[in-house]
Amino acid sequence: MFAKLSFTLCLLASLSSLGVLAEPIVIRDRRVSLPTVKRVNTTGIANVLKIDQSRAKSLRNRVQNPGLRARASSGSVPITSYATQYLVNVTIGDPPMPFRLQVDTGSANTWFGAAKIIRAPTSAKDTGQSLDVEYGDAVMLGEEWVDQITLTPGLTIHNQSMGLALAAVGFAGEIDGILGIGPEVLTYSTLFPNQTSFIPTVTDNAFAQGLINEHSVGIFFAPTASIDGVTNGEVSFGGADDTKFTGDLNYMPITTTYPSSRYVGLNQTITYGASKLPILSNNAGITDTGTTLLLIATDAFQAYQAATGSEPDPDIALLRLTPAQFANLESLFFTIGTETYELTPNAQIWPRALNSAIGGSDDFVYLMINDIGTPSGYGFDFIDGMTFLERFYTVYDAAQNRFGIANTEFTYAQVA
Repeated sequence: MFAKLSFTLCLLASLSSLGVLAEPIVIRDRRVSLPTVKRVNTTGIANVLKIDQSRAKSLRNRVQNPGLRARASSGSVPITSYATQYLVNVTIGDPPMPFRLQVDTGSANTWFGAAKIIRAPTSAKDTGQSLDVEYGDAVMLGEEWVDQITLTPGLTIHNQSMGLALAAVGFAGEIDGILGIGPEVLTYSTLFPNQTSFIPTVTDNAFAQGLINEHSVGIFFAPTASIDGVTNGEVSFGGADDTKFTGDLNYMPITTTYPSSRYVGLNQTITYGASKLPILSNNAGITDTGTTLLLIATDAFQAYQAATGSEPDPDIALLRLTPAQFANLESLFFTIGTETYELTPNAQIWPRALNSAIGGSDDFVYLMINDIGTPSGYGFDFIDGMTFLERFYTVYDAAQNRFGIANTEFTYAQVA
């Protein structure tokens, strides 16, 4: 086991507290739908690009160097927070202990104990394994335990492998841990000494235990201009929720291009405007609920910046436009499989009502598309983060190794 690590952690304060989930959890035909709360950490927004680029590097390196284990640095440890988070309420153990976990399709480990040092539930069983998972600027070091996790009253997954954090660096505010719902392969090399083990995810176990009908998970987020905790999303285990999308739900196989193939990966082409100006060719990348921005390869980003006439803000590093330039901003078009999806000008920007929350000026409009940090052609050329996911309904179908996408009522919404 890891010795208990001593860090002085100063959690960043939020401008508002996260309220109790207000909407009921609905189970229909063995599909469980958990409402998600969107929370904006204004103290972390100024570093959102650095945080997302660090996460992108970590995601890429995690599968390319699976033997490279996360290590805590010596001395002082910088604390960062994610810009936006989608959280779900769960309980762990018997008697149940409540936790708020961040929904993460970019990882597959579930763990708790980020907000404070806690004891394992009395019902938990220690496996004798240590666990560590890296998330770019954040890292969790802890122990593996097996216990029950309740996603909603009446739906409890038994014998679920989970991590109990001994140290969790880089997680701020209301996050108690991570609900990892990405492909099981992402758990490889997170245990020690049994580094070659794979850990079934909560989705895997829910399906294996007959709690859900389909081995899949659907993601619905919605854009908002509020910094308060807003119940504006849903994670559906066991099948897509057809009340959350419009038109057809289109599926395509998970990309075979490495390393995106290890994630909820896909191929897409991006063009800009009515002229269909090429931004990114048919390249591979991933969708990730743990990334805030829409990150694209460096050469694609340069093409996008030139097309929009935007420039980096010297204070917050995001691209910015004047209101006059924004009036001329055109849509981005994403060809995924056989269909094309539109990301409107409004969907490309940080809500203007929240400019002051990110240290920006009311004189500018800030774009949420930025540089992933590497050129195209390396198999990991974009991350469709929350900016993208808030405008579409997406599905990770583990049973058939495929990705699904559809429009929603918010695809063309105007957020102030």
